[in-house]
Amino acid sequence: VWQALPQARAAAWLVGAHACGAAELAVNSLEKFHFQSWMVQHQKKYSSEEYHHRLQVFASNLREINAHNARNHTFKMGLNQFSDMSFAELKRKYLWSEPQNCSATKSNYLRGTGPYPPSMDWREKGNFVTPVKNQGSCGSCWTFSTTGALESAVAIATGKLPFLAEQQLVDCAQNFNNHGCQGGLPSQAFEYIRYNKGIMGEDTYPYRGEDGDCKYQPSKAIAFVKDVANITLNDEEAMVEAVALYNPVSFAFEVTADFMMYRKGIYSSTSCHKTPDKVNHAVLAVGYGEEKGIPYWIVKNSWGPHWGMKGYFLIERGKNMCGLAACASFPIPLV
Repeated sequence: VWQALPQARAAAWLVGAHACGAAELAVNSLEKFHFQSWMVQHQKKYSSEEYHHRLQVFASNLREINAHNARNHTFKMGLNQFSDMSFAELKRKYLWSEPQNCSATKSNYLRGTGPYPPSMDWREKGNFVTPVKNQGSCGSCWTFSTTGALESAVAIATGKLPFLAEQQLVDCAQNFNNHGCQGGLPSQAFEYIRYNKGIMGEDTYPYRGEDGDCKYQPSKAIAFVKDVANITLNDEEAMVEAVALYNPVSFAFEVTADFMMYRKGIYSSTSCHKTPDKVNHAVLAVGYGEEKGIPYWIVKNSWGPHWGMKGYFLIERGKNMCGLAACASFPIPLV
């Protein structure tokens, strides 16, 4: 297949010169070649009608990636498992269908005055962060942000790293204003675990990635929440203190189209909002640092280990980027 590349490139020059109509993208042979390689890599199969549609979407995404990477940005884009999807589709399948307004959360975290270490990464401190998981096509990122923070909290307190059940939160946490695959907030999920008196392990309550009936068994709970620390709205410095001194921190932010193709570097956006009513995705800050004068957060996502930087991303710190400081929280475990 690699022999075909020079010819494909030459052909691409010929075809690529044509202007594209708004409805139909004139897809060139190099783009077709990339798409077919991508399909093999991601084990994708389509009907012939869908193939045509997916090829168009893929080519459009590929052009955007190349155009972005040719400009001087602090982050690079790349192909990933979402490359045959439009942002509208990603939004429908992976983000919250209703943005969760996180300003309703009462803050109770009093921060000190610092100074804090210039960088921090809980992954390097010991066995405190579980491997990156994959939420599948269900807007359950908030459950992974929640389990991630509590898994780390328990590990930091006891030296034992548990794997906790996201599916329990999807199925059982509705009374705390959470909505399964439609969305929820880590702060509300911590409250649920606290009042519910526990959360089970992934092994006894496995993840299914769809809404289901609650099957919680109190006798099998392996992690407990004593209290929830809710960081003051937009107090990003308090998030730094919490990550530096106590625990990885759950936060939510607004994902816009360019984030879906993130590959590496420090993400920043001019198209996202900074208000607490627009956040649509929850993740886990496991550390922070600075590169070439740009401060950043180190963030664990729940889109599997092949997205971004082995499942992680960096996002600019200190500017409330995309509303990331709107509703940050972490649990205090009962051990």
